[in-house]
Amino acid sequence: MLFGKKSQPLLGLDITTSSVKLIELSQSGKRYRVESYSAEPTPPSSVNEKVIVDARAVGEAIRRAVKRAGARATDVAIAISGDAAITKVIQMPSSLSERDLEGQVEIQADQYIPFPMEEVSFDYEIVGPNENDPELLDVLLVATRTENVEQRESAVQAAGLSAEIVDVEAFALENACQLMSHQIPDAGKEQSVAIVDIGASSTTFSVLKDLKVIYTRDFAFGGQQLTEEIMRNYGLSMEDAGRAKKQGGLPCNYQPEVLEPFIDDMTQQVSRSLQFYLASGGGGREQPDMILVCGGCANIPGIADVIASRVGIPTEVGDPLGQMKISSKAKSQGVHNDASALLTACGLALRSFD
Repeated sequence: MLFGKKSQPLLGLDITTSSVKLIELSQSGKRYRVESYSAEPTPPSSVNEKVIVDARAVGEAIRRAVKRAGARATDVAIAISGDAAITKVIQMPSSLSERDLEGQVEIQADQYIPFPMEEVSFDYEIVGPNENDPELLDVLLVATRTENVEQRESAVQAAGLSAEIVDVEAFALENACQLMSHQIPDAGKEQSVAIVDIGASSTTFSVLKDLKVIYTRDFAFGGQQLTEEIMRNYGLSMEDAGRAKKQGGLPCNYQPEVLEPFIDDMTQQVSRSLQFYLASGGGGREQPDMILVCGGCANIPGIADVIASRVGIPTEVGDPLGQMKISSKAKSQGVHNDASALLTACGLALRSFD
């Protein structure tokens, strides 16, 4: 399931509390091209803190997104949130056959998973020989409650599609970071990079070393807070406030009284996350070499400069599409405008090329 192999092109499908984002990539040599893209608002109250509450309503949004994108593929890669997954690297004898390995992984999995095994979906992948003992293999075990998978599968099926791969958001993000290596010194080699992916209701703070995730933390903060402040201050509906946030046209006191306090909150969250990261290493960790800020809020003008000045680390807006060709169909759907918010969707779409 989690590490399944694709048999045909996959749509990367990112389902969040605010939107359903869908992207389809093709590959020529080492270059990628965006073939189709679209985003649809998630129906109100259909997704609550990354839990799908109304699979049929979400399925209709996915169906609309597929139609608008003009996508032809019917297989999708979706992801569960990192806090819904248990990941653990375990050691296994390298002499085991494939069948015996599977059985031993299941026996060991029971030790690390705090739920009855009949309520769990799990998968594993061999990472490689253990550094300290060549007689052992490092095996990555990933598990989640089956209901987390079934919620997403139900929404996808309601749209007439098939969930070919169920991934974990942290792995999708790591996958997508190769697309931003053009923004990182030495293409990320021996570099430590913090990725701040600001969603609607939650933010994921991750640190990558050599483009591999070594730390990740989710916390409740997102662009919805800014939308709600706009609603409160100007008496707008959620829909109108969201539109005004993106398109402008708000009164002249918007920037000093609403936007700037939100940016202050955001930079405080980034600073706090950096402190958590440094503390988690027992004093042996250093500040990341740079920060890439992603998500819808990354489009706030000057946000990277504000974060850089407050935390003292070079900061840029992440652009996973920067090295890609874009089809005219995807361009017309505004894929460039949404580029910084497409990390998870791009990471999932890259599973087409495993």
